Amino acid sequence: MTRILILGANGQLARNTIPFLLEQQEVTLTLYLRRAKRITNPDPARVRIIEGDVLNRNALEAAMQGQDVVYANLAGDMAQQARTIIDAMHAVGLKRLVFISSMGIYGEVPGERYRSVLDPYRDSAALIEASDLEYTILRPGWFTRDKAVTYQLTQKSEAFRGHEVSLNSLSDLIVKLALDPALHRRSSLGVSTQ
Repeated sequence: MTRILILGANGQLARNTIPFLLEQQEVTLTLYLRRAKRITNPDPARVRIIEGDVLNRNALEAAMQGQDVVYANLAGDMAQQARTIIDAMHAVGLKRLVFISSMGIYGEVPGERYRSVLDPYRDSAALIEASDLEYTILRPGWFTRDKAVTYQLTQKSEAFRGHEVSLNSLSDLIVKLALDPALHRRSSLGVSTQ
């Protein structure tokens, strides 16, 4: 059984990914969000919902107990959230983190200039990369609702290709990363439509 904690479980990508994860019979989920009433439990036998703020380290550590993977899908004070996640994961002995960031944080999108709006994403990625966690940072393009699952990956040192990616493509990749802790371990991946 793979136990996955989803931080920011009411986010657009997380909501799209939950059914993909539940297609895997060996998966149980803990959905962590600030206002639990905003989400309905899709499978009470395999899903538990916890109301909490990622910046509340005690609550976060409690939610991390017994988990195998943390999938973070957050907004707001990204750097402080990343620090709290790293510290909480260390405290409970959890290593595997899938963290959603944004394309452009390294200035890797051809023809685009780096903008300060990406600072929180870049800063949080830098903290995670400096940690000893077994992380995978995903840097997706703009989300589309295309049903197709087709994507290409670029490494941190490569130019980002394309500008968009379907939610379904990202959800498919997140499932693979959650179920295979060695897959793209300690990598920062650009994700866009092929």
